[in-house]
Amino acid sequence: MKYDIIVIGSGPGGYIAAVRASQLGKKVAIIEKYSTLGGTCLNVGCIPSKALLDSSHHYYDAVHHFEEHGISVEKPTFDFGKMVDRKAKVVETTTGGIKYLMDKNDIDVFEGLGSFVDKTHVNIAKNDGTSEVIEGTDIIIATGSKPSTLPFITLDKERVITSTEALKLKEVPKHLLVIGGGVIGLELGSVYKRLGADVTVIEYAPKITPTMDADVSKELQKVLKKQGIKFAVSHGVTSVERNGEEVTVKANNKKGEEVTFTGDYCLVAVGRKAYTKGLGLEKVGVEVNERGQVAVNDHLQTNVSNIYAIGDVVKGAMLAHKAEEEGVVVAEFLAGEKPHIDYNLIPGIVYTWPEVAAVGKTEQELKDAKVDYKSGKFSMRALGRSRASGDIDGFVKVLADKNTDEILGVHMVGARVADLIMEAAVAMEYRASAEDLARICHGHPTYSEAVKEAAKAAWDGKPLNA
Repeated sequence: MKYDIIVIGSGPGGYIAAVRASQLGKKVAIIEKYSTLGGTCLNVGCIPSKALLDSSHHYYDAVHHFEEHGISVEKPTFDFGKMVDRKAKVVETTTGGIKYLMDKNDIDVFEGLGSFVDKTHVNIAKNDGTSEVIEGTDIIIATGSKPSTLPFITLDKERVITSTEALKLKEVPKHLLVIGGGVIGLELGSVYKRLGADVTVIEYAPKITPTMDADVSKELQKVLKKQGIKFAVSHGVTSVERNGEEVTVKANNKKGEEVTFTGDYCLVAVGRKAYTKGLGLEKVGVEVNERGQVAVNDHLQTNVSNIYAIGDVVKGAMLAHKAEEEGVVVAEFLAGEKPHIDYNLIPGIVYTWPEVAAVGKTEQELKDAKVDYKSGKFSMRALGRSRASGDIDGFVKVLADKNTDEILGVHMVGARVADLIMEAAVAMEYRASAEDLARICHGHPTYSEAVKEAAKAAWDGKPLNA
């Protein structure tokens, strides 16, 4: 069979690329090696983790916060099995929605491992042992990523686990050791801490969320520490050993002293790596970089002119929404349109509670680039809406050009900032100034008023409610 476009991989980047290409009149096929569509994000990433985060958050509120709202209940208990079952149903519904989109847009779905025969033909090795070759004028690689590990760690996927296994444990750990203080480690650590586990996060860098603004990292660590999570930053892990139901992690602190941590589970959350196994890139001469990512140009085109790559398999932030935008860009480019993507305006989000969100440059990045900037900051504690809900931790920080007042970066910690950050992204897309944002009338009482106040603090240094 011959197609205009073949997409290999059905994650957020792949399925969105397929949908957009079909909308633009292309005949499209998508190849997925697993039995369900949606890739890592929908099956073992974004969606199931948020389901468990929400369930555990409800339980945590019942235990710790209902009483202050005048709600009296008997001592709350939880059924972990039901939480996991609910997570599975959310995943099933969501992946089923992708199948619906494929049918709606007349996209042919092939189940099996796709690999290049040549630059226009892809072989599909099916689970029943048969195979089929299809032809495509253009091909999009959207095979995503897999969890990384450290060379000396043996992942047994029982006690020494990745995020994939952490999302389907049969029990709440007694003491969960988390190697890595990034998004994945903090989110899953939060889930199990809320459900009663002791959680220790071991991070090599001197701060958690190492790529985010320093103020954000400091605030988040302070709040999570208050919730009971323990942190060991500036600790380089040297060994991980399992003995029965016990896992021992050894690390060197910043003084070079060896420190030992013991728990019953160890989550290795040190990042992810591009996944190209079995693709047969060498058969067509597609180049990869030193990190194993598929090398692409500004149009996400590989060195083989009809082959493109998007999402986690190429350079850049490993985010589902980044993959989606890249999928749209390639589909539209192949349809003769002139799409664009501004990588500076892709928001980063951590779904702990409080949430963390950021877009644009950090303060350190502006300093390194010798940009003359100004900063405005506003505490969530000063908001009427925050006091009403009891979510008083966090702040909004706006960074703007000192000469032009153009907004250069916005960083938030607080309730619902995962949604609030898009106000900043829209403003920055249109190159708004801090004054522009400060002069927009915001509803009261809302969390979004913190954005207005921080923008005013950046503009003229005079927030109204602080």
